[in-house]
Formats: sequence, structure tokens, C-alpha cells
Amino acid sequence: MRGGMGRLVHALLVLAAAGFVGFLSTRWSARTDWSDAQRASLAPQSVELLQRLDAPVEVVSYASDGGPLRQGIAAFVERYRQHKPDIALTFVDPAADPAAMRQLGVSVDGEVELRHRGRSERLLRLNEREFSNALLRLSRTQERVVAFLSGNGERRPDGVANADLAQFTALLLAQGVRCVPLVLGSGARIPDNTDLLVVANPRTVVAEPVVAEIVDWVERGGALLWLVEPGENAGLNALADALSVRVLPGLLVDGSGASLGLGDPSFVVASQYPEHPITRGFALTTLFPQTVPLAQLTAPRWQVQPLLRSGAQSWSETGAMPKAGESAATIRFDADTDEMRGPLDLAFALSRLSPRPDRREQRAIVVGDGDFLSNQFLANGGNRELGQRLFNWLLADDALIEIPDQGAPDRLIRLTQTRLSLTGVSLLVGIPAALALIGLVTGWRRRRRR
Repeated sequence: MRGGMGRLVHALLVLAAAGFVGFLSTRWSARTDWSDAQRASLAPQSVELLQRLDAPVEVVSYASDGGPLRQGIAAFVERYRQHKPDIALTFVDPAADPAAMRQLGVSVDGEVELRHRGRSERLLRLNEREFSNALLRLSRTQERVVAFLSGNGERRPDGVANADLAQFTALLLAQGVRCVPLVLGSGARIPDNTDLLVVANPRTVVAEPVVAEIVDWVERGGALLWLVEPGENAGLNALADALSVRVLPGLLVDGSGASLGLGDPSFVVASQYPEHPITRGFALTTLFPQTVPLAQLTAPRWQVQPLLRSGAQSWSETGAMPKAGESAATIRFDADTDEMRGPLDLAFALSRLSPRPDRREQRAIVVGDGDFLSNQFLANGGNRELGQRLFNWLLADDALIEIPDQGAPDRLIRLTQTRLSLTGVSLLVGIPAALALIGLVTGWRRRRRR
């Protein structure tokens, strides 16, 4: 009885100790990362950023109910909550109200919206670099001013027509970027507090004094985004010379769009991008209607890098395009004309040493299309995120947090076909045969002992 009582007391003490440890774990916690390169923890740059944030952060995930997607997002956000407990995570099922999701511009299941101090930013890809950089942009208190050239039929930054840009500028406003129309003339100059000038498809010829002021703005070190359309005759040749680019004649057509169900060959689809900080890690498909090809001058005054490029089945069409309802099969490349076969460039990113003492680098972008940012086409594929990346780079918001690679060094095993065959034979034949042999030897030795 004393032995039984001792075992009972011992069991009760063990249960009491386990309960006490469980109670303490609800009051205090400890976490240790033993993974290689600390890949299960946040980088020191992210932890430092979280310590500087002095206001709560709200994370809204538009992820479908059910499946592992929500669990993965919750586990990812929990890594940040370990260092900043006032990060709140809310899930919204996009299938519950598709109309509301379209109005919000939600296009990807699992899309994440970050909100901080009245600002917000959307993420289509969830990783530490994108998440931390979005938090850094939202934490900046300085307001950026983007001026849109107006007065010549340009796309309106506050317009709600299909060709205007109100939906995109609303996204910029949520990130602390103020978009204002700018009418130049009668000796007016671009204000010095302007961070970026946007020339978005003038429909009429821009007056020479205005063109001279835009060129002077570029020469003074100002950032510029120039959106060009096919057949555009806005009198901006001097601006093209200042940027060391040339707008080629014709309309860029791409035959590869037929494989994606696009009946209009003037719609250019891009899914692969030249290497550049803007396109780094960008894997979404973008759509560009009515695009004009571009070329760079032989002696550029800038460092010119291709940003968007058409496929091998594209060319610059200088003939008449089929009208609505007509077959596109009549469009063919004509080598006897000045048409050029693709791949052709449709966007350039330009940079050089800035003449302004307050900036290290001057940046500009020329895109042979303006429709991809318009209200009508902004929600197509990755158009919205690409536009945000363009503006972030032009506003020098790309110099953000560089997260080092924390991947496991042994996560990828490279085997030749011979080694792969030997491994397969060993697993399927060698190991079972070895186990059978051990069993036979063990049985034989036991029989001998008897």
C-alpha cells in the first residue's frame, strides 16, 4: 500500500507540475530559432522597423474561407506580432461579396492590405521583403507631390472616364502621394516642391514654351514619367531628345496574344521582364492596349535600361489596322516596309547622376502606353502593382529594406541520372534486402542457441 500510495503521490505531483508549467506558459513565452541561417525568424532590419512603428497596424487579408491559405497568412503575420503585438489580422472572404471585391480592386485570392496611420497599401505577393517595405513606406510622414500635366487633353488624375486615372491616383493617395493637375503657360514654371512630373498622353500639340519648361525641368534634375500613345503628335520631340529615346512609327502588335484568348493583336501581354529593380520578383502578367515601340539613341546621355519588352511574334505595324468586327488575320509583317520585327522595347527606365544637391540620382521612365494605368484596364493582371512599382522607383521609394536570403543551403539536392537510379535501387531493393538478411541471420542465431 505504501508503494501504491507513493506512486499515486508521484503522479499527482507530476500532473501539478505540468499544470503549473502550462499556467506559466500563458503568462510568459520563449522562442528559439535553431534553423539554419535563422530562416524561421525575421531579419534584423524588419525587427528594427517594427520597433520604430509608433502606431497600430491593421492587416486585412482577402483570402477564401477554407484551405491552407489563411493558416499560412496567419502564421506569417504571427512572426511580426512576436515583435509588435498591436498588429491586428482580419480575414475577408472575397467570395462572400464579389461585387464589393471588384469595387475594392481585389483581384488575387490571398491579397493583403496593410493599414497604418490612415494610409494603406496592397500586396499581391506575401514575403518578408514586400511586407516590411510596405510598412516602411506607410511609416513615412513626408507627403509626396506628383504633378500631372494638364491643359492639352491629357488623362485626368481625378477623372472617372475609362481613359482617366482616378482609380490609380486613389491608390497613390492612400500611400501618402498627393496627385495634382498642373497647367503650364504664360511663363509658369513647375513648382520646386514637385517630386514627380507625369506627362500622360496629350491629345493636342503642347505649346513650345511648355515643352521648353518640361525639358528644363528634366535638365534641372526633376523626375519624369512620360506615357506615349501610337499616333501621338504632341510636339514633344525635344523631350524625347533630352531623354535619349526615340518613339518609333507604327503600332506594336503581338501574335502571341491569340494563345491567351485575345482577339485584338494590338493588345500586348507581358509575363517576362528584363532585370531591373522595378521588376525584381515581379511575376504577374500585365496587359498593354495600343502600344507604341521605343528605341534608345546611339549616344544616350542617360543610363537606359529596357523595362518592358514584347515577344518574338511581335512587330511594329505601320499599315491600317482592321476595324471593329473585321478579322485580324489580314495583319502580317511586311519586310519591304519600315516595319520592325520583335522583340521590341515598349518601356525604358532612365537614370543618371542628379544635378540637384538634395538627390543622388535622377530618374525617368518612358512607357509606350498609357491605357494600362487607366480606369478601364487597371484591374487587369498585375497592371496595378506594376504601376505602383513604377511610381515607387521614380519617387526613390525603392531604396528600402534589403532582406538577405535566409533559405536553407540543403533544400535543393542535385543528382545525376546515375546517382538517381542508384538511390532508387537502394531504396526499393537494397534496404529491404538488408532488412531481410538481418532477420534471417537473427533467426538462425536464435535457433542455434536452442
